[in-house]
Amino acid sequence: MSTESTESTDLDHVEETTSSPDAERVEGSEAAAAAAVGDRTEEERGDVASGDDTGAADADVATAVSDTPAPAAKPSRRKALEAEGDVAADFLEVLLDICDIDGDIDVDIDGDRASVSIVDSEEGRVPRRLVGPDGKVLDALQELTRLAVQTETGERSRLMLDIAGHRAGRKAEIVEIARGVIAEVKETGSAVEMEPMTAFERKIVHDEVLAAGLRSESDGVEPRRFVVVLPASG
Repeated sequence: MSTESTESTDLDHVEETTSSPDAERVEGSEAAAAAAVGDRTEEERGDVASGDDTGAADADVATAVSDTPAPAAKPSRRKALEAEGDVAADFLEVLLDICDIDGDIDVDIDGDRASVSIVDSEEGRVPRRLVGPDGKVLDALQELTRLAVQTETGERSRLMLDIAGHRAGRKAEIVEIARGVIAEVKETGSAVEMEPMTAFERKIVHDEVLAAGLRSESDGVEPRRFVVVLPASG
């Protein structure tokens, strides 16, 4: 199994045995993740990781100001994010080996967080069951990977995990939907309520609305929390 990094990250050192320290992290993280994943993912617990909401209350407002896209990471922060990606790649490599699943791992930095993707390899396709209905299995694996990174680094991780391009494809779909709603709000001058979305999807909408010069807020309670797009103030 090979590992590729778009940030020139050398992941060839990944151990291929289940007795490696990474395998031990798998075992150690599974117990900790059982409660967290079995309940709700980090994004679902108030959208804190995604920047969608403050997490202080269900009715809190995610305004355009609070959802400003994160600037590029500073050099010192960038190194920390690269380290997160390395740890996550090692962990996922061992996990795939244990499960005897094909797939390559790409590591990148997206804004202010590490981004790790499991993609199809020359040996075979990544099983789509790792994404699961509505991405629920993907969300659980992302939470497990974050816990593994936190165990290794001692720092809370906000990395994003994608499998077989699921999040990337969904992001493109949400962007198109958001742009349609933005056009409607600009034309009518009236607020528009969107369909319920995940925290990941709502963050995409907030970013698009902000870029268009309008306002947005999140309303409702999980799992039917949604975005309201409003005209620009004044």
